[in-house]
Amino acid sequence: MNVLVVGGGGREHALAWKISRSPYTEKIFCAPGNAGIADLAECADIPVTDIKALVQFAERNSIDLTVVGPELPLSLGLVDALTKRGLTAFGPTKKAAQVEGSKAYAKSLMVRFGIPTAAYKEFTKPDPASDYLMKAVYPCVIKADGLAEGKGVLICDSREQALDGLDRIMRRKDFGDAGKKLIVEEMLTGEEASVLALTDGEKIVLLPSAQDHKAVFEGDLGPNTGGMGAYAPAPVMTPQMLKTVRETVFVPMIQGMRSMGIPYRGVLYAGMMITPSGPKVLEFNCRFGDPETQAILPLVKTDLVDLMIECAEGRLKNESVELEAGSSVCVVMASGGYPGSYEKGKVIQGLGSIPADVRVFHAGTRMKDGKVVTAGGRVLGVTAAAESIGRAIEKAYQAVGRITFDGAYYRRDIGHRALKRKR
Repeated sequence: MNVLVVGGGGREHALAWKISRSPYTEKIFCAPGNAGIADLAECADIPVTDIKALVQFAERNSIDLTVVGPELPLSLGLVDALTKRGLTAFGPTKKAAQVEGSKAYAKSLMVRFGIPTAAYKEFTKPDPASDYLMKAVYPCVIKADGLAEGKGVLICDSREQALDGLDRIMRRKDFGDAGKKLIVEEMLTGEEASVLALTDGEKIVLLPSAQDHKAVFEGDLGPNTGGMGAYAPAPVMTPQMLKTVRETVFVPMIQGMRSMGIPYRGVLYAGMMITPSGPKVLEFNCRFGDPETQAILPLVKTDLVDLMIECAEGRLKNESVELEAGSSVCVVMASGGYPGSYEKGKVIQGLGSIPADVRVFHAGTRMKDGKVVTAGGRVLGVTAAAESIGRAIEKAYQAVGRITFDGAYYRRDIGHRALKRKR
């Protein structure tokens, strides 16, 4: 099979790596790809938003399966366009992808289908939102409704912070069109965890749970990022908890969307808070998480290509996957200044010194004068698996210590909650 991976980040590198291990795969293409993906795939310089060019590329190269990584091309209807041309694509349709494209839409579905979530209010104009925030209970959470690269969620401890967040989202437009609508939610307490499910629109396969580290600084402090690291599985997500999540979150969501005439096929990501009263959904994403995917895929034994084709064609056979024993950890190495402004073009050294059992997934890299240089905020995802979470963390950080580039920054406490639970 010829497989096309759409995207150019760490998630797509992890997907390309896993796809390359399938006996079904003959050749991998990636658009646009990055310096690391280029070792596995033929990269094409096509933006993920150029739907027409991506479809033409798939037709021209006899692509048997297209795997869409980022949320933006999904929300623009790439799967619809490919399917219309008779091409197989893994991912939800444009309508189904609105579970991530609009937080207000997703919340309305959760309420409609009885899925546990935080109480909320939505606003389309800043003045009514300001009036509400003057009387709100704090802390609370403010969210830009649309796609904001994982950065449009603001935790507000005070009225002043909330009003400033409102100003950033709706008046200053820090997140662009994502801030046309705003959600104000109650602040949930507990421990966060993520679960990804593969689905053909009816049957559901749960992948190992994971826990992301969104805040830029150690101790989960500072502004949110796209994710500074992740580990899998998350100890907070016990077998009983996974069963509860399956029955109270994924089953009603998939069945509910099918009953609306919007069958959901692809991967559905549920970001949850495990509260004292049980799991509650913080958000749904319509694609593989990043960096959760980098931590999850090394633990999956079952052939991913086979699973994705079955989901895309609506014929998922089994509702479980075979897993490797142990744990996996991904530590993100970022450019200094991220998630704010940062410089690009810094030469990355030490990539050739990494042990064979550690994987370095490229997120923001490119080739320049024969050298790998930085090209994004999140640069690399250094990933290690081992028999225990402690050993996986140790291996990952040993490898991180071998890699250098000017201004490199990474959190030194990825997996701290898992270690605390173990102790």
